[in-house]
Amino acid sequence: MTPGAPIDNPLAFRWTPYAFMAPVVLYLLVFDFIPLLNELYLSFTSTSLLTPAIHKWVGLENYRELFGNTDFLHSLWITAVYTIACVALAIGIGLGAALLLDAPFAGRAVARVLVTLPWAAPPVAVALIFTWIYNAQYGVFNHAQRLLGLEAFENWLDTPQHALAAILIATIWQIFPFASVVILAALQGVPKELRESAALDGAGAWDIFVAVVWPTIRPTVMILALFITIWSLRRFDLIWLMTQGGPIGSTNTLVIDLYRRAFVYRDLGAGASVGMVGLSIAFVITMVHHRLSRRYELQAR
Repeated sequence: MTPGAPIDNPLAFRWTPYAFMAPVVLYLLVFDFIPLLNELYLSFTSTSLLTPAIHKWVGLENYRELFGNTDFLHSLWITAVYTIACVALAIGIGLGAALLLDAPFAGRAVARVLVTLPWAAPPVAVALIFTWIYNAQYGVFNHAQRLLGLEAFENWLDTPQHALAAILIATIWQIFPFASVVILAALQGVPKELRESAALDGAGAWDIFVAVVWPTIRPTVMILALFITIWSLRRFDLIWLMTQGGPIGSTNTLVIDLYRRAFVYRDLGAGASVGMVGLSIAFVITMVHHRLSRRYELQAR
């Protein structure tokens, strides 16, 4: 068909986009939506892992048990602290690294490659490396503290006061490179003319960042914060391999609690209810992000 020629079958043309979307919709339906509905149903039942085909309807009993359980409320608190710290530290360190990598200096290309390496490391390898680093006898952290004349802790992962901080250090080390790469890409979109004009008007580095750089990269940072939030809510492998939620529940996040209820205690109904609570939290955060994004878009117009 030549350009500008009339469409022979307008109806077929109208359905073409839906035909391309159909495989994706089918995939999401089979592997996401149907399992999600099954999890929702399980959360209202008493179902054992040993007899998963036998369901006893209990209504809201699983949810009543959860919110009446102080251990579960504690896991909600640990999840909130862990998630907020991951978002704040990963974006803060990533932003600082991106600003440094955006400036011209010798060896910048090599520095950019080195910064991204932790993100490429498998979580299992990261867990093993940091478990060794935190070891009380031959760990690097305690050895460095002794060299500085400071009091060395016992194994960081065995101490309730330090276990969550130790997990956070390992997590931030792995995920901040992703934040730095994303923010660095956004920085490339800041017009150099605006920076130069602001500098000629006498604006300092901080003023240029606030007035020129930040408004440009803010949408990217907001969507990045949403991604890191959701990833932090569902992070399992690193925490389980390093502490399994201990000691004394000091690193027991929602996902760890879900796994323990479903596959250690073999209570699929209770595990599904924990999963639905986590999903609800992620949904609320996503909606808040959407509202804030819309507000910023309207203000920018």
